[in-house]
Amino acid sequence: MRIEAAIRRIPRGKVSTYGAVARAAGIPHGARLVARVLHRGFGLPWQRVLGAGGEIKLRGDSGVEQRLRLEAEGVRFHGRKVDMKQCEFRFGRESRRQA
Repeated sequence: MRIEAAIRRIPRGKVSTYGAVARAAGIPHGARLVARVLHRGFGLPWQRVLGAGGEIKLRGDSGVEQRLRLEAEGVRFHGRKVDMKQCEFRFGRESRRQA
């Protein structure tokens, strides 16, 4: 539930990483758990969660769909990676307390 809540806090047009979502949920080193939650989660803005450095980790059609969804939200890319300076959502301390 805490991971899902953290993912839902990422606003449209912004992205975060698996690791940052895990930390915001109070689960350091829980990046793989975030991936599992996204895999089974329904209704989550899954496209907003990326690998470290802004890399889309999904392959094939899923990766293409993720990029298209992000571009539709206004997320900018540099080559194959998201422009993290412009688009990264930073969870604040208050976000961690609410999780």
